[in-house]
Amino acid sequence: MTRIRRLDPETRRKIAAGEVVTRPAAVVRELVENSLDAEASRIAVEIDGDGTEAIRVRDDGHGMSREGAALAVERHTTSKLSAPDGIERVSTLGFRGEALPSIAAVSRLTLTTNDGGPRGTTVRVGDDEVTTEPAGRAQGTTVEVRDLFHSLPARRKQLASANAEFARVSKLLSRYALCHPTVRFSLAHDGRETFSTPGTGDTDALLGVYDRTVAGQSTTFSFVTDDTASVDSDSGAGHDTEIRVEGVLCYPSITRATRDHVHVAVNGRPLTDGTLRGAVVAGYGSLLPADRSPIAVVRVGVPPEAVDHNVHPAKAEVAFRVAGVVDAVERAVGDALTTTDLRRSGEVSMDLDAGLRPLDGESPLSKVSVIGQFRDLYLLCAADDDLLIVDQHAAHERVNYERLRATVGDLPSQAVEPPATLRVSAPEAALVDSLGDELRAMGYDAATVGDGTVRVSAVPAPLGRTATPASLRDVLATLDREGARGVDDVRDELLKDVACHPSLKAGDALSTDEARALLDRLGACEQPYACPHGRPTVLSIDEATLVRGFERGNTRLG
Repeated sequence: MTRIRRLDPETRRKIAAGEVVTRPAAVVRELVENSLDAEASRIAVEIDGDGTEAIRVRDDGHGMSREGAALAVERHTTSKLSAPDGIERVSTLGFRGEALPSIAAVSRLTLTTNDGGPRGTTVRVGDDEVTTEPAGRAQGTTVEVRDLFHSLPARRKQLASANAEFARVSKLLSRYALCHPTVRFSLAHDGRETFSTPGTGDTDALLGVYDRTVAGQSTTFSFVTDDTASVDSDSGAGHDTEIRVEGVLCYPSITRATRDHVHVAVNGRPLTDGTLRGAVVAGYGSLLPADRSPIAVVRVGVPPEAVDHNVHPAKAEVAFRVAGVVDAVERAVGDALTTTDLRRSGEVSMDLDAGLRPLDGESPLSKVSVIGQFRDLYLLCAADDDLLIVDQHAAHERVNYERLRATVGDLPSQAVEPPATLRVSAPEAALVDSLGDELRAMGYDAATVGDGTVRVSAVPAPLGRTATPASLRDVLATLDREGARGVDDVRDELLKDVACHPSLKAGDALSTDEARALLDRLGACEQPYACPHGRPTVLSIDEATLVRGFERGNTRLG
């Protein structure tokens, strides 16, 4: 890393930096990015309380000289830019020369650093006073931030609870750990370590953030475009560039309720970019149920001048100055998953793609006749000139869901004896601590017990239909503050899941009378033609489709 220097006036005019210190997680983001830019191989983060009490970030990166440390807390200084035109080509996580002074302006900051010399330096900033003195420290940097927002009481009042603020930090650091799997990360809250990664690659990073099940059902991949795309000439860069995509993908058997577990990064910066996340999900194609999302880490690499990180105030989204990045991500994921054990087959032949359609409109279910059952999963029925195929599980799920919704107010609980233990990711564990009231309203009694484990002592049991302890994961994802759906919406989502568990499964044989009873109950539902999760319950094949498929012309008997 080059030395710290003051920015020249022309470069200052080009920087339109927003306020970067909005809550404790924003402080952690700035300090962790500085550590990564210093090529640290180990980054340790410690949080006291909600983060306003103390935040400590330690690394073993390049460190700074005494002169550089003193300059680093001044306005408009950086080691990441050397010329005004460098803004468009910065290869670090950001030029942010404003980060340390911005943090120091709303806290009491202590910077201790050593660039490898015999003696380190400590710089203290507080109450409009800066002091510099020698210090003993190995190569690297430690930044301690205390009394955050002490001069801004209104800002402190806007923060959430200590557990909720820590949950934000935990989610943030998990993203950096997954997107930088060769760096050792650790996170501690009030002296207790909540997660760590060994810096030995993608699979071990998944193991540190999630658990052995997730890490064990994953595959790493690497992809480079075989064609190049020109960078937009408006940016001043007209050469061609290749797009690199790499990461780790969990098998489609491991899913979550939201896309929060699709981790994407561009040139090392973790993002919550909806377009890139959508490309990852699209790469999975039909491997995923319509209402589920994968666990995946996808890192995109392009030349610095090909991407603009400044289109979002928190740099959570990007704009590309080169075409084809989104398509490359989808293609890379799809290619990595194209194996015989992952791909589902099931294309409908004989022109059935056009003829097989979900049934809607007025219910004809009271008039159908049951022909039989296929593979103990589908009911085959005749309705006038149509052949109906009923997914008995989806149909039963719809019946159960509407019955539950009609009779359930507050969700009762069922004790789990003995209590179940559930392995969760570090951010999920933090959510359990921060969402206690909401979880109790949902019928859960859950508490963290350390080491990424949650003890579940009670689960919702509407009408005696008991949810599984594992359903807590989906409830956490839906209740997540950043996903922001209310308890009523989440209760409805839970009823959908609860309705699923006692419903008919593949292999459940039905007699004709039982099949008839199921169809009658389905026909009485408000929405009989979709299960609670939106999948169709009944497909219809009209006779004309069969005529075309068997090349029978227009005759029925010829």
